[in-house]
Amino acid sequence: MTTKELISDANKYIMNTYKRLPIVLVKGKGVRVWDSDGKEYLDFLAGIAVCGLGHANPLISEAISRQAETLMHVSNIYHIEPQIRFAALLVENSFADKAFFCNSGAEANEAAIKLARKYAHDNIDAGRHRIVTMKNSFHGRTLATVTATGQEKFQKGFDPLPSGFEYVPFDDLVSLEQSVTEDTAAVMVEVIQGEGGIRVPADGYLEGIRKICDDRGVLLILDEVQTGMGRTGKLFAYEASSVKPDIMTLAKGLGNGFPVGAMLATDKVAASFTPGTHASTFGGNPLAMVAGISVMEQLLQGTVLDNCRKMGAYLCERLNALKAKHSFVKEVRGRGLMLGMELSMEGADIVKRCVDRGLLINCTCENILRFVPPLIITKEDIDCAVDILDEVMGVL
Repeated sequence: MTTKELISDANKYIMNTYKRLPIVLVKGKGVRVWDSDGKEYLDFLAGIAVCGLGHANPLISEAISRQAETLMHVSNIYHIEPQIRFAALLVENSFADKAFFCNSGAEANEAAIKLARKYAHDNIDAGRHRIVTMKNSFHGRTLATVTATGQEKFQKGFDPLPSGFEYVPFDDLVSLEQSVTEDTAAVMVEVIQGEGGIRVPADGYLEGIRKICDDRGVLLILDEVQTGMGRTGKLFAYEASSVKPDIMTLAKGLGNGFPVGAMLATDKVAASFTPGTHASTFGGNPLAMVAGISVMEQLLQGTVLDNCRKMGAYLCERLNALKAKHSFVKEVRGRGLMLGMELSMEGADIVKRCVDRGLLINCTCENILRFVPPLIITKEDIDCAVDILDEVMGVL
């Protein structure tokens, strides 16, 4: 089928929930993808911070293929060997004692909300149920996680939303302290806001949240769906601070494109999830688990994280050079290979022009260009991408 025919069928058969660009991607390798017409693109979106180890990563592909020939699915009624191995890798390399597996970041955050409320119910007071989150946050698209998301545009039209959520400004400890009361079960926060515009809080912010939570007997949930799995140059972004959460959520880069999510917790908190309290039919599926194991093993080798830090610094430097050159670039911010460029204008046209020239990026909050390429990116790739962006900006 031609690209035109494929897009026509997509419009005919698929619900219109995405504002899609008029290309059909059919193949990927490393940091590049190709469309149905054979055009090549340099991918600085990576499935929105998902394919951290690149497209068609041979070790991951081999692991999934081998597992598919052995066992694709059974049930969590039984023990699943690769699930045990993956849980051990996550626990032994984080703050956590226990893992729960699901299929997405929204599911992981949903599980975290349930666990926090169940813990409060079991150990403190049945009335403790409120979850405090941050304005401009993003936690998912289920009814609970879209309510936890501190952006009205994602909530519009879905009333009545679940009760028990409150929002305070991001990076504002005074407002947070005022909002945490005897009804609060947990504070839920992204280490760096992703969909909210690649917003990095001031030094000491996480430490301040941790102190408020400890002083008030409240759980701290870190949403590392986008920041986790090496994206900021650390295995988990919280490692750049002295803070350890009570609960943490992961997805996106966890399976390098194979759908998988995880919620990690301390033993004390995890004890509130007992048989029957929460479940997921496909959570911990053998295929997802071997993909995650391969991702973890490659990240733990160290070279990928080191490359992320170095290339992140280089990309930031090149983007700041564009800021000095183009007056409509207001700020470049982020950490590792999770960078944002704030503009004084809308960015959709820039994204489209970059796609036309073979570069995939996207725009969040209407005016913030987001750069989340594979963590295996090279200087040559960065130079190519920034040159395209410079060319596009130069004709605006």
